[in-house]
Amino acid sequence: MMFKRKQRPMRTVARKLVTNTNPKSIVSEQFRTVRTNINFSMPDKELKTLLFTSSSPGEGKSTSAANVAIVFAQEGKKVLLVDADMRKPTMHYTFHMTNTTGLSNLLTKQSTLGEVTKVIEIEGLSLITCGPIPPNPAELIGSKSMDALLHELTSQYDLVIFDAPPLLSVADAQILSNKCDGTILVVNSGVTEKESAIKAKELLMAAKANILGTLLNNFALEKDHYYYQYYGTGE
Repeated sequence: MMFKRKQRPMRTVARKLVTNTNPKSIVSEQFRTVRTNINFSMPDKELKTLLFTSSSPGEGKSTSAANVAIVFAQEGKKVLLVDADMRKPTMHYTFHMTNTTGLSNLLTKQSTLGEVTKVIEIEGLSLITCGPIPPNPAELIGSKSMDALLHELTSQYDLVIFDAPPLLSVADAQILSNKCDGTILVVNSGVTEKESAIKAKELLMAAKANILGTLLNNFALEKDHYYYQYYGTGE
């Protein structure tokens, strides 16, 4: 019970799409910096698929994936955000959508791409939720159906962003990271244990994932930090 009580405030904060509600805030500026860094991370290859994961639950990977998807859409790209956490999905909560159909229906060929793709009230951004939770998420992610889906998605969108489960919990993120052009590891400032982050990185390297970098989440800036002096008090 103590664990759940501690997590509730984090989940409330995690669903704030600050890049959409407050695009001039310091946090939004930081997400645009992340976007810039991602754009420069692969100078010799076009980045079409990007995966967000973390070592453990509650580190803000889903929030980060959603906000990064928004800033890429704001840049003018046609972006698709996919909830590939087919164990504890959250994107339908984040965007206040239903989750009756989604990725699991696509991979089992029960629905078409057009039937499960949801239009977001943010120009340039679309969403595929998880759909009904399947009994075999890892097998679906590693299937030929996923390979075919990736080919179809990348032919229709400039960038496809996947929100994957935590690395230390299940194998899903490892499997999908091998299929994606780049992977971002989200670390929660002051919460993530160093050993967990190191183990997560090792798992990604074992999967031959292309680790673009680490996103440090929930880092508190001091009031005398230059961001406050330059950008104002912002969020």
